[in-house]
Amino acid sequence: MEFTEAYDILKEAIMVTIKVGAPMLIAALALGLLVSIFQAMTQIQEATLSFIPKLLGILTVLILFLPRINGYLSGFAMRLMDRI
Repeated sequence: MEFTEAYDILKEAIMVTIKVGAPMLIAALALGLLVSIFQAMTQIQEATLSFIPKLLGILTVLILFLPRINGYLSGFAMRLMDRI
């Protein structure tokens, strides 16, 4: 395997990782921000309050984006097997 081919595989793997993880990270970020704003407005300073909304939000996004994530991962795996 030459350097350029290894570089292309690594570049594609990083892009697939970003595409797979981004929806869940964005959901966690948005929900964490909303919970923080809610805590600031109500002056509730409970650190564990944000875990349940984030967990439910990430699970919801995961379920909604699961077909797309499966497509990204299976496509990458097929392209990788074709190169081998």
